[in-house]
Order: sequence, then C-alpha cells, then structure tokens
Amino acid sequence: MNTPTAEESAFAIQAALEAAAWAPSVHNSQPWSFAVSGDEISLRADADRKLCFSDPGGRQLLISCGAALFNLRTALRLQGYEPVVRVRPDPDRPALLATVRLGERATPDKHTKALAAEIERHRTHRGAFTDLPVPDRLVEALVQQAAAEGARLTPVRAPETVRVVATLTEAAQNVQSQDRVLSLEVIRWARPPGSARKDSVPADAYPAEPAQTDPQFAQRDYAWRHDWGTPADRGEATSTGVVALLTTTGDGREDWIATGQALQRTLLHASAHGVSAAFHTQALEMHHLREFVREELCSGAYPQMIMRLGITFNAKGAVRRPLSDLVD
Repeated sequence: MNTPTAEESAFAIQAALEAAAWAPSVHNSQPWSFAVSGDEISLRADADRKLCFSDPGGRQLLISCGAALFNLRTALRLQGYEPVVRVRPDPDRPALLATVRLGERATPDKHTKALAAEIERHRTHRGAFTDLPVPDRLVEALVQQAAAEGARLTPVRAPETVRVVATLTEAAQNVQSQDRVLSLEVIRWARPPGSARKDSVPADAYPAEPAQTDPQFAQRDYAWRHDWGTPADRGEATSTGVVALLTTTGDGREDWIATGQALQRTLLHASAHGVSAAFHTQALEMHHLREFVREELCSGAYPQMIMRLGITFNAKGAVRRPLSDLVD
C-alpha cells in the first residue's frame, strides 16, 4: 500500500479513539483517557473513576482499559494499519498503560471486519437468557479467542460446579449489600431514569426483579431501594446460559490488561454470532473468595472474570462519554 497521508492517518486515529470509547467497563465507569501525539495514541487509566473500595488494587480498572486497548487495535486494523503496541512503556508513569502507533499498511481480514462491526453493537446483559443453546462449537471458538490474547476461558460444564459458582456469587452479593460503603460505591455508578449522564448503568439496563434461573446468579443492586429497572420477561428468559471463568497464569498489571484484551476479543466474537454475556465479579472482589475460586476451581490460575454466555432478544441501549472528555 502507499504511504498514508496526514489526513488518512488522522482519520484512522479518530476512528480508533471512537472505537475505544465503546469498550465495556465495570459499572460502565469508562475509566480511561487518551492522548495523541503524531501517529501515536497513549492509553491512560483514569484513577478518579476507580472503585476505591471494591477494586482498591485497580484490577477491574485495568481489565476495562485492556478492553479499550483491544478496540484501538481492532479499529486501526480495520483502517488498514498494523498497530504497534507497547504495554506499560514507562515504569515511572503508572497511569500510562499502553501506546499504540500506526504501523505498516495491511489489508484487514474477514475476522477483523467481523469483530469491528460488533464494537458499538455489543451490550452487557444483566438478566436471564433464553433457552436457545450456545453451540459447543462456538464455545470452543471463544476459548481460542481468549487464548490468542494470553488468557484462558474455561466453560464450567459440571452442574455441581456451576452451583458452587452461583452460591459464591450470591454469598458475596449478600455481604456487599450489607456494607454501606460498598453499596454507596455501586450507587455512584447507577444512573436514574431520565438522567443525562453519559456513563454508569442506566435504569433500563437491568430487570426490576431478578429473573429466576437454576441455579440463581445474584445481580448487582443498582436500584438500591428505588423502583428502577425494567419488567422481567415472564416465561421467556429463564436460562442461566453457559458459565465460564476467564483466568491468567499471573496476577500483575500486565496480566490484567491482557485479560481485558482477551475479554473484549471473546465478547466481540460471541456478539458476531448472536451471543451476549453477563458478568458476576462480586466474589472476585473479596480476597478470600477469590482465593477459594483460584485454588478449588481454577487449578491455581488467577480468576479474572466470571461470566455467563447466552442468547437474549432484550438488548438495551448504551451511552458513552464524548471524545472531548476523553482525549487530550
């Protein structure tokens, strides 16, 4: 391909930034910011958006930013550039998580196009799924997608183990709901009906009453004493879906960023095949429960995400902060 013009490079960078802003994040907190210098994008963590009580070490913050990094990479490939990525390039600047530079010109393949098409379409689900099964062939493909980014996705097949994960989730949710500080932190990221905020979880993004599944996976209480949420789908959405654990061999900042990239690659591939995901991180926010999951369910690997995969026809809208708030 020919050497890109300044206008072409600027267009690609703009497209990449717009894609990054659509990455999923814990409580839709969107804890990232960007800086552009020439043909290089810097991805930084926004500490003001960290969950100080449920995520004091910033693990979930960096997973969220890792998802944004994967969107950056995918969008640049779609624009015909091979991204040159450096993760944590400067130890003296801990907020600087990665730099992404426009590399050589390259024609995007079909997989890149398929993933990129889902960036703005993918939505987090917060309820039960329909009884339509997720094909085993697709589940295996998702395992491969996660592995390509250095993480391991393990479907939980044994019903007894699924019940253990559900029970741990419920126990963690019950404990956290009684902690006023943690409850207030969740409330900070709950958007009331009619709000003009461009972050947080909107009131129409979760059911007013948890849909009953077997086993039951506890949901976050974003409403917290308010009559918020949407009516439950009576008799339509009753399935737990496929429970899966996303793990890494290490548990440092680079591992968390890699987890975010693996997670987003998996989610976009799933979305391209009509499959959504619901997340349950409550147990992983409590050290002793996370250690239990690591030792008893993950063979010593570090659990980074607990999710359910399934099919739903109840997709909700989403909001994102404008780029003017994100880019220096």
